[in-house]
Amino acid sequence: MKPRILLLIAFLTLTACKREQKKSASEPVLISNHVQYTEENGILNIQSGNFSYTFKENQLPFKKIILLNASMAGYITEIGAENLIVGAASPEYIYSENIQKLLKDGKIQNVGNEQKYDVEKIISLKPDAIFTNHIASFDNTYKLLKDNGIQVIFLDEYLEQNPLEKTAYIKLFGKLFGKSDKAIAKYDEIIKNYKDLKQLASKAKEKPTVLANEMYGDIWYLPGGKTSLAHFISDANANYILKNNTEEKAVTMSFEEVFAKAGQVQYWINAGNHPSKKEMLTMNPVYSKLPVFNDGKIYVITGKEKAKANDFFESGVVRSDLVLKDYIKIFHPELLPDYQLTYMKELQ
Repeated sequence: MKPRILLLIAFLTLTACKREQKKSASEPVLISNHVQYTEENGILNIQSGNFSYTFKENQLPFKKIILLNASMAGYITEIGAENLIVGAASPEYIYSENIQKLLKDGKIQNVGNEQKYDVEKIISLKPDAIFTNHIASFDNTYKLLKDNGIQVIFLDEYLEQNPLEKTAYIKLFGKLFGKSDKAIAKYDEIIKNYKDLKQLASKAKEKPTVLANEMYGDIWYLPGGKTSLAHFISDANANYILKNNTEEKAVTMSFEEVFAKAGQVQYWINAGNHPSKKEMLTMNPVYSKLPVFNDGKIYVITGKEKAKANDFFESGVVRSDLVLKDYIKIFHPELLPDYQLTYMKELQ
């Protein structure tokens, strides 16, 4: 009997250990190739690019944060955490009505801009964390903030070229703000919408040819064939003129090079924020030589714009489903007859 009892005790101990391990550790949550996080023994570990962060249970959820990038406001508004923001840089670029109201009421402070942050005000606000893209020239400022006990979290979501991975950052914000359930539910909703829309687009009978972006000076900056815009065009069942390109960044071309590729183009998207085709020509008269300028359709990203704020760069960062829906409406209007564009606008 004694050996059996010892064996039973050993089995129960091993089972308890396994249960404890399962409870105390979790599989890494992969946001993208740039960002992931894990939880172990009540500690949250985040890897974001070259930066690592560790937070204990008593440090989360954050209750006071500062944003140094307007694009991150999109994630926060999607999970209803605007009241956690106590400071924002360049608030004139933030589109959210809720955040603008909090700014007007003095509940969110203006902490400067990328030319010069108001470090004294930031320190006085005593935030739990600051969220920003990493800008090497501000390393001295980041060090000063860290030396004053402020956590600076670098999230370079703008580097993501897979639209759904860019959306996935909402899960990390949910984890940090104590809103994981809401963030995951929103993420799942967007993912389902996106996949359903992609499936709808695949039913289109025609596959139009697309040109994107515009010229600055004498150079046309086209999205590379592996950029997020190229993904959107492909998922909306259209042909991008650089679809075979393998770059995840902008590709520079002369007008002549673009002209040689644009003979069959039917749609020109993300053509800046011009108010009219006439104004486009005052900026760059050579556009009139493009067949698409005269016979095709041109769309700009000003559907949700107020002064300096453009929601395409805010909620559009998270709502990849709505961005895709806009492109499908543009390329295949018959598939979404009752839908009105959210972020895009056709130029007259």
